[in-house]
Amino acid sequence: MTSPADNPERYGILWSRDELILAFELYCCIPFRRTKANNPRVRELAQLLQRSPAAVARKLGNFGAFDPVLREQNISGLGHGSQLDRQIWDEFHSDWNGLVFEAHKLRCSIMSLRPDEPEAALTAPVGPPERIRTTKERVHQSFFRQVVLSSYEATCCITGLKIAECLIASHIIPWSENECYRTDPANGLCLSATFDRLFDRGLLAITSDYTVEVAPSLLQSGDRATSKLILNYHMKPIILPRRFPPSKQHLNWHYTNVYQGNVTDAKKEA
Repeated sequence: MTSPADNPERYGILWSRDELILAFELYCCIPFRRTKANNPRVRELAQLLQRSPAAVARKLGNFGAFDPVLREQNISGLGHGSQLDRQIWDEFHSDWNGLVFEAHKLRCSIMSLRPDEPEAALTAPVGPPERIRTTKERVHQSFFRQVVLSSYEATCCITGLKIAECLIASHIIPWSENECYRTDPANGLCLSATFDRLFDRGLLAITSDYTVEVAPSLLQSGDRATSKLILNYHMKPIILPRRFPPSKQHLNWHYTNVYQGNVTDAKKEA
């Protein structure tokens, strides 16, 4: 005979806030079309929560019903989401950093990781502030990369390159400028390593209408390799993500403050 702990769906046990936080984190980290019961990550979370993979997949589908970007693509999530589902969606869309580390602490607490297990290095930290800060940064970086690559389906948004090992989850507004955006998917672009560096150094920008703009210094370089590898993308549209499109406000910030085709001479000298 099963017990409520063994089969919560059978006994009608509602999802708790902690369970929903972990489910929403997973929703962000995998493509919506892969939120299926046979997905290994869905099955992993189901085992962690002691719920069925089908129940976890349905909950991910509930979150999909709130996603405006999916609606624009005529993709509908599952209906009948709870009020708490909506609260979690709204709360963490305005506090991505809170979602990431809270979900991580919950997972570590449930798993009760031993010190000799590999993942124990990312357990909720104690001790000196420096150790806590380093751990948080590692967790934030891992989440941000997963969400950005998932949203862009592991494709460079400028070149279309699909080699995950060569792709970087690039921040539009750097951490040093505003830590609030460090894990915000709308502050991310999926770029190959070369274009990540060009974007970071202001030699390339993406405008608010999602068009690539190359700095005049490169346009005038006359270098054959530059022309072949970079200039071909000048004034071309980027490949938009399936979810979490880049914030136009953030892109405008980069265009105004970093892009060398637009920044003032004073900023360049600085």
